[in-house]
Amino acid sequence: MSRKTVKVGSRESRLAVRQTELVMEAVRKADPKIETQLITMKTTGDRILNQALDKIGGKGLFVKELDKALMEGTIDLSVHSLKDMPMEVPNELPILACPFAEDRRDVLILRAGLTELPKDPVIGTGSRRRQLQAALLYPEAEFKGIRGNIHTRLKKLDDGEYDALILAAAGILRMGLGDRISRFFSVEEMIPAAGQGILAVQGRREDSWPFLELVHSRETYLAAQAERSFVRTLDGGCSSPVAACAVVENGLLLLRGLYFDEETGRMTTGTAEGKPEQAEEIGRRLAVKLRDGQQDKGENHHDKQTE
Repeated sequence: MSRKTVKVGSRESRLAVRQTELVMEAVRKADPKIETQLITMKTTGDRILNQALDKIGGKGLFVKELDKALMEGTIDLSVHSLKDMPMEVPNELPILACPFAEDRRDVLILRAGLTELPKDPVIGTGSRRRQLQAALLYPEAEFKGIRGNIHTRLKKLDDGEYDALILAAAGILRMGLGDRISRFFSVEEMIPAAGQGILAVQGRREDSWPFLELVHSRETYLAAQAERSFVRTLDGGCSSPVAACAVVENGLLLLRGLYFDEETGRMTTGTAEGKPEQAEEIGRRLAVKLRDGQQDKGENHHDKQTE
């Protein structure tokens, strides 16, 4: 009897393929009997690179082709960067596993030849979340939008279009480009996007893949639940500069979040903690607290006025 080959779908980008290969390698290591086949496809989000994501439909543009392939049976599973997934996923295509998390932080990458930021630097980022927080660290900087994969962005940087870029550490490290990192921003300095550094395996609800339990990280999954609950409560997505990062330590889940009020220009950050099993409730609680401007004694809440 021949063994079934599990068809795993990925975006065509080099980073997406590398991340999918990491999951496939972990699966084969956990259960050598499993055979996997990589199937790549170009998504709408990969095709349209000259416009900001919030102008063309948001994060769903990176997953809809893979969702369609899952529904049609062209692939059995898909692997995504969780931060690229919409906050609501189809009921029939749940997230089945979060295998492991890479470094959750953001990083600064200088143009080749620079050892420090010049005066009045031009910093590239396509994220308002990063821009708002980085403006507090680099008030003299000019921020310019940028799209494209990691290598495209690095080429634009080294060609002189920017003095530095702000990117996710996870992608840089997974691509073996850690030597380009000039500075790691602490989570206190720059709260990451919800799901940053986390991979998600998606599949059909009716299918059973027992081997996924061997690579699933419960703590990573609960952290992701808290972060995504925070963003959902604020109705935030690609167009809203919200941020959330959770960690499970010593039996407690600690969530750090950022909320930006478009009308008042007020940016508020804060933390909430509780039992990991209450991940979604912790996310909701912190979101409501920051949105309503509540500040509790002893909690790490502060407001920042932005231009």
